Amino acid sequence: MKKLNIVVLFGGCCSEYSVSLMSAYALLNNIDTDKFKPIMIGITKKGQWLHFNDDLNMIIEDTWHTSITNKMVSICANRDQHQFIIVDDLDIKTISFDAVFVMLHGKNGEDGTVQGMLELFNIPFIGCNTLSSALCMDKDKAHKIVRCEGIKVPKSLVFNQYCDHFKIIDSIAVLNYPLFIKPVKGGSSIGITKVNDFSMLSDAINSAFEYDNEIIIEENIKGFEVGCAIMGNDELFVGEVDEIQISDNFFDFNEKYHTQSAITHLPARLDDKKIAEIKSIAKTIYRSLGCSGFARVDMFICDNGEIVFNEVNTIPGFSDHSRFPNMMKAKNIEFKDLITRLIELGVN
Repeated sequence: MKKLNIVVLFGGCCSEYSVSLMSAYALLNNIDTDKFKPIMIGITKKGQWLHFNDDLNMIIEDTWHTSITNKMVSICANRDQHQFIIVDDLDIKTISFDAVFVMLHGKNGEDGTVQGMLELFNIPFIGCNTLSSALCMDKDKAHKIVRCEGIKVPKSLVFNQYCDHFKIIDSIAVLNYPLFIKPVKGGSSIGITKVNDFSMLSDAINSAFEYDNEIIIEENIKGFEVGCAIMGNDELFVGEVDEIQISDNFFDFNEKYHTQSAITHLPARLDDKKIAEIKSIAKTIYRSLGCSGFARVDMFICDNGEIVFNEVNTIPGFSDHSRFPNMMKAKNIEFKDLITRLIELGVN
């Protein structure tokens, strides 16, 4: 059987660059090299696309972009050829590939921008399409669509960068503290602040606007967060449900990637009936937002047992200790097999 050439696209011009390096490193260390030949294409923080063909440890150490073997690349504009063009001094070479595994988190990667480019050039890729990626990244639009399915979402208000701060502060008087102030389009909890009183508002608003031109201000949900890993296009496979236990504040960037006080319970400490309800709602959300390939659906369980939608991560963290692969492992799908299944979903 012929090996498939799979481009692993990592790095990126976004605040989640470091997360991408962790995910790509784990993927490259676990991909089945008997079936696939990985081709590493890294995007620097400044936006250079480089063909990287050196020691994998340079990725996790963030020195990959210094490799003397790196060559600048661009995508061939011929829709009938899946190739990268390499300019090596005055010599022009090409690298052919079968599909792209996008390991870019957040803006300029998870938000439909790269997916749109790949679709434009008729290139197969693993994961959600352009529209689904864009919708899931936009917390406000995702909430509106999911609400139409009869699923509860947090009470919130949205403001753009042209709104006067005093107007924003006056408008949110209808919401109850504590509040979460978030960039509308962002991930890994970057730019998010939990606001307990009026005195924290201004700084939190400014912080969120540093990462997006729109912000969403949500009421706090009294309860805890659960996650549901899903893969598939038409027929869906759902991993084990996990539960995030937070002793203080919220599940921010440091807790997600440098666990300090958060505890992940896998499986979640819930009865079978509630687990089944969570999985059913997660599949409804996945389908309503047009997801394909894979995604992680995050929800809250209120103190009264009610389920409230939080967000969908179309390219969830993919390192060895990340929630998505661990939820699948709890259903007896090892990391190598998970990667194989996801690639097959993207190329078939």
